[in-house]
Amino acid sequence: MPLPKIADARKLNAEELAEEILAAKRKLFELRFQQATRRLEKNHEFKHTRHRLAQLLTVERERELTAQSSEEE
Repeated sequence: MPLPKIADARKLNAEELAEEILAAKRKLFELRFQQATRRLEKNHEFKHTRHRLAQLLTVERERELTAQSSEEE
């Protein structure tokens, strides 16, 4: 399974982006829980989920900075 592309995250609107961020955080929690109870089978899911969360947060921050710079002008 390849890592998700940031272009996919940039296509999302603000509401979808917030939902995706929440879903990624929830999935990380579930993965940590599975690891603690020794039920985790796919260790690579940590990497993929953290990567996706970082992409989503980056896109969110880019949008904040763009909105902030447009307000200043």
